[in-house]
Amino acid sequence: MSSRTRARTVKTAAGIHTVRLPRQRGRRSDPFVIVVPERPSLTREALGFIGRGLWTFRRALAPTGLSVLAFLVAGLLHLIAWWSALVIAPVAAGPLVWSLVMQRRRPARSSTLAWRIGLAALATLAAVWLALAAGFGPHTGPLALLWLLIWITAQTAWLIIHPSR
Repeated sequence: MSSRTRARTVKTAAGIHTVRLPRQRGRRSDPFVIVVPERPSLTREALGFIGRGLWTFRRALAPTGLSVLAFLVAGLLHLIAWWSALVIAPVAAGPLVWSLVMQRRRPARSSTLAWRIGLAALATLAAVWLALAAGFGPHTGPLALLWLLIWITAQTAWLIIHPSR
């Protein structure tokens, strides 16, 4: 069999399709290889679409990221050191103290006062949830439902206060 018709086996990396062109005639006819990359799978395309969407709306989804982080931190604190709830519990009074100090320094009326009170109450509730979840576990009793309600409220308030452009 002639060397022109015999198939040559060349090792290539897995997942890469190569197309070999026959040797060209002439003086400077060097062989060349065209590498065609493999098409990404549907799962890879879907994950890329979701990742690009999350990256695009990352500022609008800030409360979601913080609430998921708080859930994970509460779970880890519960597993590692349940007593950390005793350290976190006094922090829950911080937003209420902030609200009182702000009202004394810069008195507000109507909607500004309502937003201050609402945000201070939401932050206090979130800190209380973190302390309880660190002490008893984030899935114990109604804590998971309370976390969900706090997350929805925070995300809604964030979208009202900080509209996307």
